[in-house]
Amino acid sequence: MSQKDSLPIPAAASRDPRSLEVLRVWIANGEQHVALAFGMWEDPSAWGLLLADLARHIAEAHAQQDEQVDAEDFLEQIRAGFEAELDAPTDDVSGSVQ
Repeated sequence: MSQKDSLPIPAAASRDPRSLEVLRVWIANGEQHVALAFGMWEDPSAWGLLLADLARHIAEAHAQQDEQVDAEDFLEQIRAGFEAELDAPTDDVSGSVQ
């Protein structure tokens, strides 16, 4: 991956010396690859909050880019896909903590 393909760091994260990158996700060789930081929250439900907020950002981004997209409908489709994948995974999780 070239530097030009990297996503920008949000301005608030650049300004805050205590900011922390939590998650990176790539699609490489047709598969999802993840790097994540963990251990910052004792309560596992905090990850649920992060995932819910992320889903809302995704839905809003699509709605902003395409006026025919309704953010709430898009969010419901994300929710359906999320729940379906949790109930019947299409792939096994692999890898290790480094």
